[in-house]
Amino acid sequence: MAKQEVTLEVLSYHASATEEESRELQVATVPSAQSLRLQDFSFSDFDLSDTETTLATVRMFVDLNLVQTFQMKYTSLCQWVLSVKKNYRKNVAYHNWRHALNTAQCMFALLKSGRFQNNLNDVEILALMIATLCHDLDHRGVNNSYIQRSDHPLAHLYCHSTMEHHHFDQCLMILNSPGNQILSGLSLDEYKVTLKMIERAILATDLALYMKRREEFFELTKNNQFVWEDDHHRDLLRSMLMTACDISAITKPWPVQKRIAELVATEFFEQGDKERRELNIEPIDLMNREKRDKIPSMQVSFIDAICVQLYETLSSMSEYCSPLLEGCQKNRQHWKCLAEDCEKGLVNGLV
Repeated sequence: MAKQEVTLEVLSYHASATEEESRELQVATVPSAQSLRLQDFSFSDFDLSDTETTLATVRMFVDLNLVQTFQMKYTSLCQWVLSVKKNYRKNVAYHNWRHALNTAQCMFALLKSGRFQNNLNDVEILALMIATLCHDLDHRGVNNSYIQRSDHPLAHLYCHSTMEHHHFDQCLMILNSPGNQILSGLSLDEYKVTLKMIERAILATDLALYMKRREEFFELTKNNQFVWEDDHHRDLLRSMLMTACDISAITKPWPVQKRIAELVATEFFEQGDKERRELNIEPIDLMNREKRDKIPSMQVSFIDAICVQLYETLSSMSEYCSPLLEGCQKNRQHWKCLAEDCEKGLVNGLV
């Protein structure tokens, strides 16, 4: 036990941001949500510097009144944001800090512009913001299937949702590290409820779990049977909001969506190369750089199978979420045109 505690202490030290970085963020002027366009569903991080991404994160927590409500020390919030950023790997093309920021910003926009803030309580909002920011912590640029098939040590720790469990473990480690304890102002009961909620929210980003749970959610809303007082219904909604934010790149203006699709393809193709090289298997089309001409048609399939009904359902719950659905539908048209051009041999994939 003592050995484990020492190991955790060392890990926590190396996982935490430096005091100097933290001090710089603490004294920096935090721009308004409006100037950063944080309430816009069309938000893009591409023009933000690394420092601005951390300031944007602080702004979201402040504007949701989380700092005040949960008596967060501002020093701890700054340290925690920087530590979370530090624990995303820079050599991963897509599942990195920028993706985490975009996911958290979409949640912020859903809460503010989408008006879900009116129906969710403070603990739920706190859990969702922490979960979106931490949902891919320490992502290795490979999916659960690769982790299992390569017999990675992580695969022996968890029998399902392998990486999602790891992301939550990393989240917990940072929250428990000295100087990063943004939940220290919560009562014991609030703390337990919040952690459970964060865990369920992060696990919900496993698309395999989303596919299992979504029909129940769609049926409830379609039949006007969603009950805000029902804890299970609220849990379902939080899970669906997590997925909606996680895949929100599909809703962005076309130039942004196309650029993000290129980052995703880069990461997937690198996994495909590893599968060939290390596992001696032929990668699926999605991971196969020799099949890049199929990207547009696969994007259309992804939109149809995963995205449209989710954004339709959320828009039916709150009309203010309709920009997500509209963005998704516009991008489907763009990908459909590209897919047709690919079939005619006019372009090759993402050109």
